[in-house]
Amino acid sequence: MKIITIGREYGSGGRTIGKLVAQKLGVPYYDRELVDEAAKHSGLAVEAIEENDQIVTRSFLYDLAIGTSYGYVNQTGASLDLNTQVFLAQRDVILKFAETPCVIVGRCADYILRDRSDVLRVFIYADKKSRVKRIVEEYGEDPSKAEKLMTQSDKRRARHYEEFTDSIWGARRNYDMLLNSGALGIEKTADVICAFAKDN
Repeated sequence: MKIITIGREYGSGGRTIGKLVAQKLGVPYYDRELVDEAAKHSGLAVEAIEENDQIVTRSFLYDLAIGTSYGYVNQTGASLDLNTQVFLAQRDVILKFAETPCVIVGRCADYILRDRSDVLRVFIYADKKSRVKRIVEEYGEDPSKAEKLMTQSDKRRARHYEEFTDSIWGARRNYDMLLNSGALGIEKTADVICAFAKDN
């Protein structure tokens, strides 16, 4: 496998697992780098992309107003909403990064690279207790807000994925491997991914 994409539930440790996999395999790891590169590629401000990533629900009028303010239009001359602008910018960056072996976390990379045979598509999940514990202890979030934050983050990721892929986020048919990091642990989960990638 040349490319590894990692989708993940919030609090499952997917980002940490992705970094470990990249280190163990000696390949680049892309997550935050996608935001910076997409900003350069599209002309959008980094802050606009980050804010877009954090919004769970938005109105069409909000999207249209923000998107039009950047002056982006599609080939027919119609204005593109901010969410679409960000997706297209990140898609182009993912295709560029995927020219060489790497690990890519999130941002519908599994879907964007779906037609390639050299991509290992992984989804990381975990039980609620493990996720809340990680959100509090490792992410530094308020214990009283951790579960709500987890739910909102998953809702945002699912909405974004389903909007641009016309498929269900986390559904097993979209991935080659689904791993429970709550049961396996972070290190073991990374090892399983590496072992599979090396053997295929």
